[in-house]
This record gives sequence, C-alpha cells and structure tokens, in this order.
Amino acid sequence: MKNILLPTDFSKNSWNAIKYAISFFEKETCNFYVLHVNRLSKVLVNDSPYITAQDVLEDANAQPGKKQLRNILKRISKDFTTNKKHRFYTLLDYNFFVESVRKHVEEKKVDYVVMGTKGASGLKKIIVGSNTGDVITKVKCTTLVVPEDAQFINPKEIAFPTDFLLTYDIQILDPLSEILEKHHSTLRILHISKKKADLNGDQKNSKELLEDYFSHLPHSFHYLTNKKVEDAIQCFVESRNINMICMVAKNLNYFQQILFHSKVETISYHTEIPFLVLHEKT
Repeated sequence: MKNILLPTDFSKNSWNAIKYAISFFEKETCNFYVLHVNRLSKVLVNDSPYITAQDVLEDANAQPGKKQLRNILKRISKDFTTNKKHRFYTLLDYNFFVESVRKHVEEKKVDYVVMGTKGASGLKKIIVGSNTGDVITKVKCTTLVVPEDAQFINPKEIAFPTDFLLTYDIQILDPLSEILEKHHSTLRILHISKKKADLNGDQKNSKELLEDYFSHLPHSFHYLTNKKVEDAIQCFVESRNINMICMVAKNLNYFQQILFHSKVETISYHTEIPFLVLHEKT
C-alpha cells in the first residue's frame, strides 16, 4: 500500500500532476490524499480575543476550498475508470504550505508527494514554483515534480545525473530501483563534467557502488563534457528520448543547476519531463 500526497491549488498544472500520478501508480494499491492549503494569513479574523482554531476552520473561507476539492474527486471519477486499487481522500488545511505538507507526510506516512509546476512561461521564466521548490528542498519525502506540459508515458528511459560524489546512503535510491522494476525501465546514469578529466579515486568507488546496486536492472553509464550542465541535460534528454529525470536532493551541485536555472528559453525538459527527487529518510 502506497500513500500519495497530491497538493493542489486548483490550477491546470496541479490537475495535470494528479492525472500523471493516477496513471503512474495505476497498477499499485494506493491511498491518494488531495491536499489544498489556505494560508492562515489569508483568513480574515476579527479582533475578538475568543476566536479559536476551530472557528478559523469553520470560517466561510473554507467552503470554496471544500467545494473545489469535491469537484476534483468528481473529475477523477469522470476521467478515470474506477480502479479498485485506488482510494481518494481530500484534505483542507490552514497553515504555511511547507509546514502543512510536512505534517501530512508524517501523519499519513506518505511515500510520494506528487506536485505540478509551471515551467518557462510569462516574463519571470520561473522553472519551479516557490511551493514546489520549497517542498523538494525542505520536505524529506520522495517527490515527483510534474511539469505543466508533461503527459504520462511509461518511463522506459530514466536519466540519473550524478557527479559520482555520493554524500548519501545508497539506500536513498530504493524508490528509483522500485520504479525501474515495476515499469521495466532502463536507467541511464549520466556524468557531466565542465572539462575533460578522469574520475578520481572516490568517484571511481562511487561508480562501482552504483554499478553494483543497479546490477540486476538494465542500466548504462554515459559521460558528457559541457560547461553548462543544463545544456548537457537537454542534449541527453533529446538524444535518448528520456521520459523521467531522477536526482538526489542532497546533490545540490547538480540539483540547483538543473532545477533552478533561470535562463530556460531553450531548456524544454523543464516543461516536459517529470523529475523524481529523492530524499534521505529521517
């Protein structure tokens, strides 16, 4: 049984993430928790010293959120044939967004957070919305980031960018290994360097560790030299027809360059390819 948290702001891209999650976990028994968070600061409260948390929760501001959550459940039942393995629940919370997600991850023993994100559009060219960026950097839970233009395709090819500097426990890769097995995917382990250089001793040991860990699964190693990591990823995604990119959150060197790069006019994978972000468990 998997527990999946689906935060939503009722936008088009958050609905796209919900659709993706339902398809991605189609063959697995899952509890899906559709969560909408209202910021406490947005709730208008009078000056009465006797106001309670319950009063806030019963505030009229909750009603639109409840109605929209019910509408999402109706839309799910309409757009997807009934899957007896899937059960859906709605959650309406008043809190700061990251705190709410963290709370439900702990309480519901969540295995995956699946979130939509709006890619390169508008003047700001924002890759990852602030909420999504906060979750994948501050909430220790495997997170699947689904861009606005991503359509579900069984992930036959998954890219795993790494600098071969494993500063994390190898068990952090367990969710990736499970996905590779269940979706019969091939893993493409990708090392990108800004200039040609041989791997040092630690990197060679890490490569051997990865090779051993994924030895029972289809995988291959690839090496690219490019001063811009994001350009190298784009080239690799296009040449290999990659369906998903997996990264370890702790590996900030690659992580920040690939996910949080701001010049994205030609970086289409930001709006098309889902990211699986792995965290060490606390």
